[in-house]
Amino acid sequence: MYIKQAQLENLRKSLEPNKVVVLYGPRQCGKTTLLKKFLENFKEKYLLVQGEDSETQKFLGSQSVEKIKRFVGDTKLLIIDEAQKIDNIGLNLKLAVDQIKGLKIIATGSSSFDLAKNLGEPLVGRKTTLRLFPLSQMEISQTENLAQTSANLEERLIHGSYPKVILNRDIRKNRDYLREIVNSYLYRDIIELEGLKQTRNINDILKLIAFQIGKEVSMNELGNQLDISKNTAERYLYLLEESFVLFRLPPFSRNLRKEISKSHRYYFFDNGVRNAVINNFNPLDSRDDIGMLWEGYIINERLKKQEYKKIHSNNYFWRTYNQKEVDWVEEREGKLFGYEMKWKAKKTKPPEDWKATYKNAEYEIINSENYLGFIT
Repeated sequence: MYIKQAQLENLRKSLEPNKVVVLYGPRQCGKTTLLKKFLENFKEKYLLVQGEDSETQKFLGSQSVEKIKRFVGDTKLLIIDEAQKIDNIGLNLKLAVDQIKGLKIIATGSSSFDLAKNLGEPLVGRKTTLRLFPLSQMEISQTENLAQTSANLEERLIHGSYPKVILNRDIRKNRDYLREIVNSYLYRDIIELEGLKQTRNINDILKLIAFQIGKEVSMNELGNQLDISKNTAERYLYLLEESFVLFRLPPFSRNLRKEISKSHRYYFFDNGVRNAVINNFNPLDSRDDIGMLWEGYIINERLKKQEYKKIHSNNYFWRTYNQKEVDWVEEREGKLFGYEMKWKAKKTKPPEDWKATYKNAEYEIINSENYLGFIT
């Protein structure tokens, strides 16, 4: 079964002659499936190549217009999967879209630190970036009714939303698959591009982060716990962000003395990966981290909705030194929107400091009874 991906239509709309569409996303999140579905209705001649292929690297990494032209031929669409594997890919794609009239290009990547670095300056004004995530509830809702969504909620909190997990109803196989992602895929780009010989410290950092969802992360504390320097801890977290394992949420502050303004929070891109890292797939009624699972799930789904529906927002958390906080703050269209994530339905008033400082800001509790409107 195929669940229609929200970025499919965005990909169609974004593709233009002499422009590059860059498609980022974690490994195993459905980039190849998206491309196959897109090509089913593409009527022009296309060429799909792998960035890992040595012949592809030789031509598309050549910085020679003539070599690139010979490689592309009369193709109207060039698709490069894992484009970050090609040397100087940004400069070479610039040559292609500038010198080959009418050529459209799609470049995909499962890690952004190398691809983004090489695409940035050369392709200014020549590219559109689309991000792909594990399946969103927006997408899954096409295949289930409200009763099924409610029944499947616990499964989503525990095993996440990778396509293979959603489509496979065998819990044991899903857990094996998530462990395989952690053991075989999670660090591949970091190892290849950074030349790391072992990933023990990175795995240990992930375990520590997994128990700090919704809390500020101290680099000094991470370094001390793992016996590494603060700078090394920061570097590892940066690599995990750029390879779509974690994302960072900054604090919101207008430089008031009582507001936290430096520490960040970190979230996994998928609850299933988070639970595989700590090897805990226990049901909700026997866990003490439901609040973390709920917050991580809702924030991930909100990010997907923002990306797929083009909701342009700056995202933050807000907290004061006297422990008053708002889990999720969106700054959009000149206004602040604060959201607090609560698993159980509760009517909670906004913190007094929030109301007093940001008088026109909105505030809402997102719980297991009203969450669908927030994420779909």
